Amino acid sequence: MTNSMARDGDGFTPIGEEAIPLLLGRNLRRLRVRQGLSLERLARLSGVSRAMLGQIELGRSVPTVTVLWKVARALDVSFATLTSFTGHDGVVVMRHDPSQTLLSADGGTAVRTLTPSDGDRRVEFRELVLRAGALENGVCHQPGTMQNIVVANGRVELSLAGRRIGLGPRDAILFDADLHHDWRNVGDGDATLYMVVFRQETAA
Repeated sequence: MTNSMARDGDGFTPIGEEAIPLLLGRNLRRLRVRQGLSLERLARLSGVSRAMLGQIELGRSVPTVTVLWKVARALDVSFATLTSFTGHDGVVVMRHDPSQTLLSADGGTAVRTLTPSDGDRRVEFRELVLRAGALENGVCHQPGTMQNIVVANGRVELSLAGRRIGLGPRDAILFDADLHHDWRNVGDGDATLYMVVFRQETAA
């Protein structure tokens, strides 16, 4: 991760790279404490070690995108909620800026969240760019969650519960996101996907 954006008066100004781990740690701790979860309990729910979660909360570790998705799922919040560093008053303008993009550990996938939020959202919108040959493992969501993907450019192959489905430019697919899934760029250049995740309302 490099830079993000934060509220500053009437607009948004870049957050320095060194501040992002601290802000992410504060988000994680706030969400965990609000739900009454200990680090041990969250570790069991997410599959992320207690030591790693502690390092993230202290701002001493920058987690991978996969780790962030696991933690968000365990907390039952959107990816945008966990990684949001913005405040807004009804309108949020998100300028296209590579510094707002999160990279996978191997650099093969770039993810940009397009639904900033300081609270829980049932719907989140993301942009994914897969380098040629890149494989991205999807995170299985809670039952009842739906995922809608549109391929803007390039060619990808979606593996869904063992079934392989090829998708080209302007193709779209809707599926149950609690199924095991991953997608691979099978083209020669970058592939850009837009993803909407519809999360089921939880009982009060």
